Amino acid sequence: MPACSPSASTELIENDRGAQQQEPALQLALQVLHNLQYQHEWTNLQVHQSSPQNDVFNEDTDSSIASPKPLISGFPPQRIYVHPDEQVEMIKASIKESEMDPEPEWVLPTHIREKWSIKQMARVFDSIPFEPPSTPSRKEGTIDERPTNSESNRRRGGKRVLLATVGDDSTIVYYIVHEKIVKPRQN
Repeated sequence: MPACSPSASTELIENDRGAQQQEPALQLALQVLHNLQYQHEWTNLQVHQSSPQNDVFNEDTDSSIASPKPLISGFPPQRIYVHPDEQVEMIKASIKESEMDPEPEWVLPTHIREKWSIKQMARVFDSIPFEPPSTPSRKEGTIDERPTNSESNRRRGGKRVLLATVGDDSTIVYYIVHEKIVKPRQN
């Protein structure tokens, strides 16, 4: 009987240079990246590793802080979150959510057995700017150079990450996590 061929996720991890020496957090990030790219059709995906040479520069605090885990950035096929104030404006202008351009998002890969504290989550938020830096624009393919420290360019509701929780059976569930309290959406 022929052996089963490896899954696409396994091939992705094994084909990546130095896969045998990679830490589990990076392998988890690659698994989530694969899921975002092939199951959810995200584009312009990048893994941001936490190393002294690769710390994320936070323009809001003018400092460099290492994230406790690798992060992923990219563009979803449609908008992930609409702030309640923006939702009201959309209703008044008769704009549908599907007509809005997607925003670049941060994704934090985690495993279901990991225990997260508020302090650990705060460190993740401290390590990132409001939007991923120098993100290629989804529509034009150009680099988005908007200043992230300008109040007019900040996304409403403050910083957020998409928490990607991988289960023991490789199922991935996504949760939106905000740095601060955000008022609820109106139905």
